[in-house]
Amino acid sequence: MAAVSLVQGASRGIGLQFCRTLLARGPDSVVIATCRSPNSATDLQKLSQQYPSQLRIHQLDITSEADIEKTSRIITGETDRLDLLINSAGMLHPSGRGETSLKDVSAEGLSVTLMTNALGPTLMTKYFSPLLAKGLGVFGLQAAEPKARHSAVLVNMSAKVGSITDNGLGGWYSYRMSKAALNMATKNLSIELGRGRNKVICVALHPGTVDTDLSRPYHKGVPNLFTVEHSVNCLMDVINGLTLKDSGKYLTYDRTELPF
Repeated sequence: MAAVSLVQGASRGIGLQFCRTLLARGPDSVVIATCRSPNSATDLQKLSQQYPSQLRIHQLDITSEADIEKTSRIITGETDRLDLLINSAGMLHPSGRGETSLKDVSAEGLSVTLMTNALGPTLMTKYFSPLLAKGLGVFGLQAAEPKARHSAVLVNMSAKVGSITDNGLGGWYSYRMSKAALNMATKNLSIELGRGRNKVICVALHPGTVDTDLSRPYHKGVPNLFTVEHSVNCLMDVINGLTLKDSGKYLTYDRTELPF
């Protein structure tokens, strides 16, 4: 079945690989890719040349609600539904390195990281939820009972370090706090978007430690460093196996449920 997917944060890393994987599903698959600076997103532009009729690129700054609202109006004029929304853009910290102690914490670092990793994805869902409600249930597994069926899937890319229960090392204040906030938003969204006839499965996913620009300063000593291809293939297996019973969960790339 043809799928319409939106990948927010599509210029590089996991977001870009999601675009590649979703486009490869077949000639009827449509991927809407958003990023802050499309003109400088070289790899995304190359992908557009490969899939000119399937990939649509839009400018969107995840830290600007006005940008999100404006782009949602443009996309709503181009498509009548979304089957999958992936909020992929993320940042460790404006400096590129997580805070190692309290003396490194600043209001700017906290606010920018929270806006990018938690507030932006929540606002994305606010403005794109009407299109998600019109999805055809292409992703995930549908239940036999009509009342237990879903229209679309919302994926918020989280991280294991967002787990409060699992935090045994401390540090990384901005990143940990932003991902914990994103997890709470995902849980809230699963409740609200799980009401009524047109239900949306909402999950927070941990992709593993992936070889991306965000994690590169911390690769030393990582026993299981994933390529973006491997991580996204695992995540797509999780997405394709979701049911409404999974909505609100915090899952890893191998479907292990993480503690909040």
